[in-house]
Amino acid sequence: MPKILVTGAFGQIGSELVPTLQKKYDQNNVIALGHQNVAAGFEGIVEKAEITNIEALAALVDKYAIDTVFHLAGYLSVKSEQDPQRAWEVNLTGLKNVLDIARERKIKVFWPSSIAAFGPTTPKVNTPQHTVLEPTTMYGVTKLAGENLCHYYFLKYGLDVRSLRYPGLLDHKTPPSLGTTEYAKQIFYDAIRTGEYHCPLRADTTLPMMSMDDAVLATLGIMDADAEKIKVRTSYNLAAISFSPQEIYEELKKYVPGLKIDYRETEIQKIADSWPQVIDDSAARTDWGWSHQHSLADIVREMYENIREKITT
Repeated sequence: MPKILVTGAFGQIGSELVPTLQKKYDQNNVIALGHQNVAAGFEGIVEKAEITNIEALAALVDKYAIDTVFHLAGYLSVKSEQDPQRAWEVNLTGLKNVLDIARERKIKVFWPSSIAAFGPTTPKVNTPQHTVLEPTTMYGVTKLAGENLCHYYFLKYGLDVRSLRYPGLLDHKTPPSLGTTEYAKQIFYDAIRTGEYHCPLRADTTLPMMSMDDAVLATLGIMDADAEKIKVRTSYNLAAISFSPQEIYEELKKYVPGLKIDYRETEIQKIADSWPQVIDDSAARTDWGWSHQHSLADIVREMYENIREKITT
């Protein structure tokens, strides 16, 4: 049975991944590492540490005899633009710390990249696995550098590190945060509370998106795959569906018929315009059998029902 450490355990992905890992591998085999936030009522082993503190991190790895790390801690896109220096430290120094500890102890590592690693010169439709990578945001810069760092540690040290380029992710457990695709979560809160939404993007801004259930499915899938099936050691393209603010609005109106929306372009639009619209993830589907399960209609129904219950009870 693996002994698993999850950094960023109470963030957007960790909040869904940790309970799934606990169910699969037993609560006592999953250590949730947080920095400041710990979910209320969380059941399981919790530790607190700063990911940039390699000594503290190494001590935790040794304390629990960790053999697998899901390294999720990091700044998202908008927050990274607000504080580029700290984003570099958290996103890259934190990753290098994990890789160095894993190299010394032969630990298996998962690290999330993002479609932010692409840029305005990348083909926007059917974005291929191997293509131009020229990000124009600090978040994207750290993701591209992180991909290359993971690849280097695999080539240089034989480290079993695996990665996915996540699209925008939608979940109902965590509140909207400072990410470019978080508008697609905020719209549910505003629709339920006020019946209107001020969107920070153009109506036709199409971006790759995915349900959190599918993201967890993909994360477990790549980590469970035999090592010889993992042909990409930078980061795999990952996709499910693509939609625009107008499209999610039309779907949500089925549940909130009087919902009003207006579009107010903000600085977030520049980030969105630098990202692809549709991702080609055929490499992941061919190499280790990735297949998504949820449509836009599925996502909107689940998001609406769960967020309404959370807000109204």
